[in-house]
Amino acid sequence: MSLINAPSPHTSRHTDTGAVMRQVVYATLPGLAVLVWQFGLGSLLNVLWAVLVAVVCEALFLRARGKPVAFYLKDWSAVVTAVLLGLALPPTAPWWLTLIGVGFAIVVAKQLYGGLGMNPFNPAMIGYVLLLISFPVAMTQWIAPGEAPAPADSLALFLGQTPADAFTGATPLDTFRTWAGDAEALAGHDILAGQLAGPGWEAVNLAFLLGGLYLLARRIITWQIPVAFLAGLALPALIAHQVDAARFAGPLFHLFSGGAMLGAFFIATDPVSAATSRLGRFIYALLIGLLIWVIRTFGGYPDAVAFAVLLLNLSAPFIDYYTQPRAYGHRKANKGANP
Repeated sequence: MSLINAPSPHTSRHTDTGAVMRQVVYATLPGLAVLVWQFGLGSLLNVLWAVLVAVVCEALFLRARGKPVAFYLKDWSAVVTAVLLGLALPPTAPWWLTLIGVGFAIVVAKQLYGGLGMNPFNPAMIGYVLLLISFPVAMTQWIAPGEAPAPADSLALFLGQTPADAFTGATPLDTFRTWAGDAEALAGHDILAGQLAGPGWEAVNLAFLLGGLYLLARRIITWQIPVAFLAGLALPALIAHQVDAARFAGPLFHLFSGGAMLGAFFIATDPVSAATSRLGRFIYALLIGLLIWVIRTFGGYPDAVAFAVLLLNLSAPFIDYYTQPRAYGHRKANKGANP
């Protein structure tokens, strides 16, 4: 019987999965801090509640599978999934929304596939897409940047005691999609009048960019995925903007709005569900960025990081199959097993 050798990354550093995952959590802290500053305590409540739900769900399911609970919880993978999903949720999200999304991400998208290393899709993005499709109104209600509600109001929103409509407004991506093609109308919206993109959102993305650079400096991630992701998003935006500036947003607007930097450095770089060869990682991320631009511009959703990542998760084995590097001593790469 022939075996397929996947071009997995190898490291000689004295570290473990838990240490790597903790570095990822630390790198999200600047972004979380800016989210709280711009949108209130809702994002912090989402993250803390998501972590608790993820750890409990993981522990219960590991026990049901007869696995050592403490051993697997120490890898911090459940915490990273919870943090990423909590950051992606609107700060107005009630507790039950987070419970459904995180529970589905941990139990269905991760544990039912066999746990860490076995899941073909990014669990956090599976949970996010489930919520976006099932509860589109709750998932698209964002507070206006700089108008963060008081802590008591954020807590009331989290507990579901206050309707979110009293605090929410359109995001920059929503606003541009609504008024695309009308230059005069676009110029009249303050939400689009930031230095790089929409006010508030540009600060959030700069904070996640800072965290991503930290991960690169610590060699937790490699450069191919974030660079290709951002290039795949920026290049078509630049070309289209040159053709019709009123209809198509510029590259800086796309790079510093929505979840672009969070997706480039924290989500697309998931080592389990991403492509693994160097060329494969570049192609994988380039297509994610391109698909995000296409969906943002022509699709039904203003932001599209989750959909793009999941579609390319599905394509990652195919990309790896055709981009395996040549093994030392062989004239060409081995693309699969011979019968």
